[in-house]
Amino acid sequence: MPHGDDRRLGWYRQMLLIRAFEDKVQELFMSGQIQGTTHLCQGQEAVSVGSVSTMVEGDVQTNTYRGHGEALALGMAPEVAFAELMGRSAGGSKGLGGSMHLIDTSKGNIGANAIVGAGMPIAVGAAMSFKLRQQPNVALTFFGDGATNIGTFHESLNMAAVWKAPVVFIITNNLYGEYSPLRMTTPIDDLARRADPFDIPGIVVDAQDVELVNQAVATAVDRARRGEGPSLLEMKTYRYRGHSRSDPAKYRPDGELDAWKERDPLIVLGDRLAADGTLAAGAQGLLREEIQAQVDSAAERAAESPYLTLEEAGQYVYAG
Repeated sequence: MPHGDDRRLGWYRQMLLIRAFEDKVQELFMSGQIQGTTHLCQGQEAVSVGSVSTMVEGDVQTNTYRGHGEALALGMAPEVAFAELMGRSAGGSKGLGGSMHLIDTSKGNIGANAIVGAGMPIAVGAAMSFKLRQQPNVALTFFGDGATNIGTFHESLNMAAVWKAPVVFIITNNLYGEYSPLRMTTPIDDLARRADPFDIPGIVVDAQDVELVNQAVATAVDRARRGEGPSLLEMKTYRYRGHSRSDPAKYRPDGELDAWKERDPLIVLGDRLAADGTLAAGAQGLLREEIQAQVDSAAERAAESPYLTLEEAGQYVYAG
């Protein structure tokens, strides 16, 4: 187990990497190097890093189409992720999955899903596999606030609660389901209350603070490993960009974005590291430059990877 300062430095580095990666994705999309669409997670980095850092070998997680952060936090190489987004053969799925389907089973990422909420029953299934095999592992599943209004959410929580499946449900509540403010579609502010009918813990977390995220998820993961069943965690956070690349997010009230940026997860942890002498502000700037250079280099290498030929692509799409 890393020393406390080492863990926080690692978290800070991972969040910087995710931020730089997502900014680069937007740049690549605007230059035509990424086709289709992208859903970016700037502002939500603490959710990905704080949660994934509780996982051990053998644990798994599912996430959403806004899942670049979880993939990188689990250790997917930026070059591989960029190549996948560019449709290049060096991508994790040979460029055939793209932005909304990043997957790396070797690191416990059993898949992002373009379908809202689709990862929840998959995670419950993985968790029950662990339980039936008597393996001490846990499944995490990430989904947005809008997904708490669909049937699969309630069905998955009910099944997991009845069977005491070792799964942790993580709501990334960024206040908007696509373009709709939360209260236009949902009658409550704290979505963690939706745990009550299933008699499982429902916890609200300040998800701009990676340490609070880690503590809350670690508690839920430990509970699941003890055989006590699932938990529902609501991560209160914010996405800085619109729903997808085509969304300018003009529906947000004036000042809302700026207010959330004052508690940017990088600022929250960065100020803490500077205050206790772990990483001075100047050193943070140098680290940011170092990671930016790594990200730029990874994108350049990814762009050099060839596309699959039609014949090659067919081998991975159709069963023989």
